This record gives sequence, C-alpha cells and structure tokens, in this order.
Amino acid sequence: MPDLLLELFSEEIPARMQAKAADDLRRMVTDRLVAEGLVYEGAKAFATPRRLALTVHGIPVRQSDLKEERRGPRVGGPDAAIQGFLKATGLAKIEDAKIQTDPKKGDFYIALIEKPGRATIDVLAEMLPVIIRTFPWPKSMRWGARSTKSGSLSWVRPLHSIIATFGLETEEPDVVKFSVDGIEAGQTTFGHRFMAPAAISVRRFADYEAKLKAAKVVLDPQARKDIILADAKELAFAQGFDLVEDQALADEVAGLVEWPVALMGSFDEEYLSIPDEVIRATIRNNQKCFVVRDPKTGKLANKFILTANIEATDGGKVIVAGNERVIRARLSDAKFFYETDLKTKLEDRLKKFDQIVFHEKLGTQAERIKRIERLAAEIAPLVGADVAKTKRAAHLAKADLLTEVVGEFPELQGLMGKYYAQAQGEDASVAAASEDHYKPQGPTDRVPSDPVSVAVALADKIDTLVGFWTIDEKPTGSKDPYALRRAALGVIRILLEQGRRLSLTTILEWSIALHIMRGSEARFENIVEAMRDPTRGSDFLRKRGTTSSGDQLPALIRDMISFFADRLKVQLRDQGARHDLVDAVFSLGGQDDLLLVVRRVEALGKFLDTDDGKNLLAGTKRASNILAIEEKRDKRTFDGAPDAGLYALAEEKALAKAIDQVKSEAGAAVQKEDFAAAMSAMAKLRPAVDAFFDKVKVNDDEPKVRENRLKLLNEIRAATRAVADFSKIEG
Repeated sequence: MPDLLLELFSEEIPARMQAKAADDLRRMVTDRLVAEGLVYEGAKAFATPRRLALTVHGIPVRQSDLKEERRGPRVGGPDAAIQGFLKATGLAKIEDAKIQTDPKKGDFYIALIEKPGRATIDVLAEMLPVIIRTFPWPKSMRWGARSTKSGSLSWVRPLHSIIATFGLETEEPDVVKFSVDGIEAGQTTFGHRFMAPAAISVRRFADYEAKLKAAKVVLDPQARKDIILADAKELAFAQGFDLVEDQALADEVAGLVEWPVALMGSFDEEYLSIPDEVIRATIRNNQKCFVVRDPKTGKLANKFILTANIEATDGGKVIVAGNERVIRARLSDAKFFYETDLKTKLEDRLKKFDQIVFHEKLGTQAERIKRIERLAAEIAPLVGADVAKTKRAAHLAKADLLTEVVGEFPELQGLMGKYYAQAQGEDASVAAASEDHYKPQGPTDRVPSDPVSVAVALADKIDTLVGFWTIDEKPTGSKDPYALRRAALGVIRILLEQGRRLSLTTILEWSIALHIMRGSEARFENIVEAMRDPTRGSDFLRKRGTTSSGDQLPALIRDMISFFADRLKVQLRDQGARHDLVDAVFSLGGQDDLLLVVRRVEALGKFLDTDDGKNLLAGTKRASNILAIEEKRDKRTFDGAPDAGLYALAEEKALAKAIDQVKSEAGAAVQKEDFAAAMSAMAKLRPAVDAFFDKVKVNDDEPKVRENRLKLLNEIRAATRAVADFSKIEG
C-alpha cells in the first residue's frame, strides 16, 4: 500500500517546541486518516531545527464505498417532512425510498444512500491544508506581505516550503496537490543551511532521509542526541576526562543543530574556586555546553564541550574561541556573585523577608520561616534530631533565596545555602538541611537522612500543605499550582524510606495552630488544647477565619489525612501494591501513622495471597452482603452481642467461639504491632466461617433465631475489622 511523506520546512523552530510539534503532527494526520476510514500500518514523525517531517506507511489507495440506511418520516406523514427527507437524502421522489414496517409504530420510509469512496490522494489534499492552518503552536507569527490579509497563515516561524508525496514504494509517487498561503506542496526541500543549502528533490521517505544525510542533516532527533553524547564522551576520554552527562541538555542541544559536531574548549583554572554546580549552571544555561570531570579528583576540570552545527574549515578554532570568550565573562560574573554572597552572613539577609509576601492570604516569607522553625522544633524529638540545631537549620534554610547566585540560578537554591552555611562555620547538620529540606523533589530524588534535615523537610512540606488547605487552595483535577501533591508524596517518602513513626494528625494540629497564631498573642499550647476540645475547636477556628468555609477542625484534618491516603495509594501502586488494601486499612479510622499503615497493608497482602486469606475474604464478603440485604429489608442494623442460648447448631457455637478467640488474639497482636501474628489469628476464623455457611440457614423461619444469626454474621464483620475493613477489598 502507498506511503505518505510530509515535510514542513521553515526558519528555526525553538528546541523546546520540537518534540511536541512532531507528536502533534503525527497525531493530527493519523487521527484524520482514521476518521476518513483510512486505516494505516504505521507512522513516525521527526523534527530538526528547520523542519517537521512525517511518514505514514500502509495507507489504502482509496476509501471504501459506504452504504447507509437513513430512516425517514412515517408513510402518510406531513408533506413538509417528506420533502425535507428527500432533500437530505438526495432522492428525486419518494417512490425511490423503501418502506420498512415497525410492528409498534407502523410503516416508515427508508433511504439507501450509497457513498462511493474517494481516492486517498484527494482526501489528503483536502485535510493537510486544514491541519497546517490549525496547527497548535504555543506561540506563532505572521510574516511578509500576506500577513496583512485576513486569514493569513500563522506558523511558529516563517514557513518556506512543503513536501507532500503519496505513492507506492516501487513506483514514482504523486505530489499531493494543495497550497497554503501561496506555498505550493511539492517535492523540494533543502539541506544544511551552510554546508549544503541547495534545493533537493525527493520522492519517498527512504530517499528523503538519505538525501538529507548527504546534505548534512540528521533527521532523527534521537540519532542526533546519540551522536552528541557519543562524540562528547569520546572527546572527553581522549583528554583523560569523564563527561558529566546531562540528558535534558542533550535533548535541548539536539534541537539546536542538524549536523552535530563536538568540540572542546577551556576556561581559566581560577574559576575552579567556585562550586562545581555554579560552574556547571553557568556553562549549561548560557552556552548550552557540557562540562567534564577529572576522574582522579572527582572535581570539574577547566574544560567544556560544545556542540557546533557545522564542520568548520579551521577545525572549529573560531567557534571554540567565541564560546570561550562568552564563558569566561559568564564565569567572571558567577565568581563575583559567589564571593559577594560570602561577605554577608545568612542570618543578616533574613530581615528582607519581612517585606516579601509568600502568599497574600498566608503572610510574608518571614512569618512562614517562623512557623517552619517552630514546627520543626516540635517534630525534632520525634525523629531523633537535636532541637537547637533543628531550629537553627529551619531559621537559615531559606536565606539563600536572597543571594546573588540563587537569583541568577534559581535551580541552585538550597545547595548554595549549604555552601554558604559551611563557609560561615555552621554545624554540618545545619548546613546540610539548607539543601536537603527541599528533598525529595521527584520520584527519583533522594530523601534526607540526617535527623535535622528530616525534621526541617517535614515542617516545610507540612506548613505548605496546611497553609493552602486552610485557604481552600487544594489541588483540583490536573491542576496543582502549588505542587501540593508533590509535597505530600515527599512527606510519605521521608516517613517510609527513613522508617519514621509519626502521627500525622498531631503534626497537622501543630501546623494549624501555628497558622492560627498569625497576629495572635495566644500561646501555641493553648491553641492546640483548644483545637482538641470538640466544644471549642469549631468556634476557635471560625473566629480566626482559618478556612474559607469555616470548616470544623476535625473535618479539615480528615480531609488532609484522606489526601495523604490517596497519595500513599499512588505511591504503593507505583511499587506494585494493591490500592484497595490501603483503603481497607485507612477506612478503620485513626490510621495516621503511615509507616504502620504500610506494614499492615504488606501483612494483609501476604495473608490474602494464601488460601485461608482468600476463603476468609469470600466468607466475610458473603456475610456483609447478607447483612446489607437484610438490614435494608428490616430497616435496622443487627448490632449487639448474639444470645448464646439461641444457638441451635454446633456450627453456630463453633463460629461464636472462633470469633471470640480471634478478637482476642488479633486485637492483642495489633496492639503489639505484630501484623503477621494478627493475620495468623484471622486464619483461624476461616474453617468456622466455611462450616457455618455450609450447614446453617441464616434466614431461619423463627424470627429470634434469624436475628441472632444475623448478629453472629455482624460479629464476623467486627472481628475482621481488627485488621482491616474487608468490604473495601476487591475480589
């Protein structure tokens, strides 16, 4: 079957837009083909700085013929309805329609419409101009004399030519005839802007890709990236260095060049006195160059690797010299910023935070730092951190936001705080917390391990969550402008990976109290006490406008605990665990020690993988289903202890005895946090449950016996709730 080749050749497309643009082109063309009944075999899109290209192979030569039956008005219906039916279906007279009998509604006219399929090349000529005109660039422009006319083409950069060919691999393809804003589709493209600028005539994709390569253009962005990294590694290795790999930078550079050529430059050794990260950020951000490391010392060397877009006749000497000149100036600035920052102590910068608003409803950065400092001090004993060091770390953690280096390179926040704290003689734990309290910032980022860093990191994230929760700025759908999901996942990862046992409810109470204290002279301890008092908590919150809706404190905390539970489910699901088991544990209430929740979930999962676990789950669900039906019918619940005097069968007595034993043993095991033992105790319930359902008629004819047996079923449900709510478990 024929293939389509499409190329849109323009001025330079910004590197950050290329990958999405290529994917958009593939999606828009293939979606439209499928909508037209043209199912293809495969498609692949490409991007270089000056072109978007698409190949779609295995497209039918033409559309299939369509036959459609369209139902019309009732026989003998109004003339206006019949005339409208004839017009809509293209029939000359009503006698050309068939009559179909509906047993309930009578006879109706039916029109048989035959729509012959069109040639695919005609469909392409119709759809491609529409796709080009409606292409979803984030930013676009108009240009030239045509830009003054209404409806002129808007593109990311001036569009120069279009290739559109369609045909079999073994034959000369046809050009898809269309034009957009005076640009006629054809078979002509252009090679490298400097090394092979002449026009190139192409036919199909294989021919197109080969001729571009001969004209110094590597079409595939992944191939360009591979060349960049391989050549850079080889160049570094030849000089005795290791390349500091940077996948994001490699992606960006691959979008800046069509013919990558790696070259090495150098800078003065004096700049190695500034931190490696500052050197790397300076060279990366300003010149899109890679840095290299001396494998003997592990420190950066005074070399860099750039990627040129041309094979220069002088071997790249002029290109290297130009980059060296710019990098020298940028590193000089960075060195000045760094040395200037060192002259001012971190705490001396903090006064400026009084004038910087964190959020209009949450106060200044200075107020936020005070909250984090106090909350971290409360958390410190729970994680084994020194309270004085923790308070000092929280006090200084944000100070580097006001430094010159972080102002220039925001991605270095925290890290520079660590360097400045070390330079001014702070304790190692205090300095480390400046960097580590931001962590983890993503699923692959490490979590802090030093207890001081753990306390400050938890305080920072909890303060953020509570603050935005209290002003009702919670995440909605895909929108999370304040990265609250990431903050919650950060708390979860710290607690789980560091094995920390904390009550989320308690910490949330402390944080809410600190938010309430804003502008208040009340003591922290008094506020916490008032919040825990159900007779005072609601009014206490409402008087201070802590939530936009005046929610009661328990509802606010329940909502936040539920949010953590949802994030924990995501975390465990990513690790291959079952999210329904998390629901089963959290639904018991009072489950706010996340480490304990995970241990219980793990034990429950192992139990349910056994035959005893599977059968007990089935029996428990059967009991719950029977109870739900009977409670709905009787409009009552079957709470309360069963009457042992009404047990008529041995299976009832055996089940009651097993339930009492399991309640005692499982409850004791849970109290000891020995969840494996709790599950072993639960397993003892399985034979008695199986025997009960096998021999006992629950809905006995005698009302009192029936009620007693339903109460016994409720006891099964109550016994299993010692470890989890089995009704939440799937399967």
